[in-house]
Amino acid sequence: MIRSMTGFGRGEVKTDSVQCIVEIKTVNHRFADFTIKMPRDLMPLEDRIRAVLQQSVQRGKTDVYITYIDLGRTNKKVAVDEGIVNAYFNAIRDSAESLGYKYDPNVSMLFKIPDAFVQFKENTDQEAVWETLSQAIDLAAANLTAMREKEGAKLKDELLSILGTSEQYYGNICERSPFVAVEYKEKLSQRLAEILEKGIIDEQRVAAEVAIFADKSSIDEEIARFSSHVKQFRDALNDGGSVGRRLDFIVQEMNREVNTMGSKANDITITNNVIALKSEIEKLREQIQNLE
Repeated sequence: MIRSMTGFGRGEVKTDSVQCIVEIKTVNHRFADFTIKMPRDLMPLEDRIRAVLQQSVQRGKTDVYITYIDLGRTNKKVAVDEGIVNAYFNAIRDSAESLGYKYDPNVSMLFKIPDAFVQFKENTDQEAVWETLSQAIDLAAANLTAMREKEGAKLKDELLSILGTSEQYYGNICERSPFVAVEYKEKLSQRLAEILEKGIIDEQRVAAEVAIFADKSSIDEEIARFSSHVKQFRDALNDGGSVGRRLDFIVQEMNREVNTMGSKANDITITNNVIALKSEIEKLREQIQNLE
């Protein structure tokens, strides 16, 4: 299945000792860009986290938010940073003396001093942490993928609808193309007959002029290549997976062929259909930007 680049997934795992919540948000981006916000204690696991996420997200800006709560509270310790406390107390004492106030320190002042207390943990078992964290990541990634595939299915339907309309205009061009040189010959013969006094027309000269015109205005090759690109586009949609870049390239080639048709055809009917077809191709290009 094809996937949208926009989605959200959440996973939560809770045990007797820990609670882990992982939230993943993805939006459109040309490349795979990961931003992970998590507690400092989990930093050593960042490479593992990225490796797991890259299996689910190949393209898009991905923001990951990880909450990891130790419910056991068995390995947490708090200590007073005596250096900071002494520095604050000395500064307060000096200020009080210089201003003529009585210096009367008390324990409650500790709680008003920034960074007076330092919280730290004993060594954490990273493997035990990863066991819980990886489960939460897998759940969040699965929910994210489900949402992106659901949105991708809607995008596929929209792309096929636009492609169907494009093929109608393309069909009009194919139908009209063989008559351009024929009508040119008729107009040229009529014009020469009006110009020449006796109405005698040099058929060889007319045939030569028509041949030159037909060669310059022929869009047979462009028609064939455009048809091939349409088939490739459908095949890519049916193949599924990460097809955004592939489709983007195909649409560029489709637009190139249509531009050439418009510049070579020299026919108002073809030109009008080329303009309409270019509009549909632009719609395809816009929708493709949402695909992974």
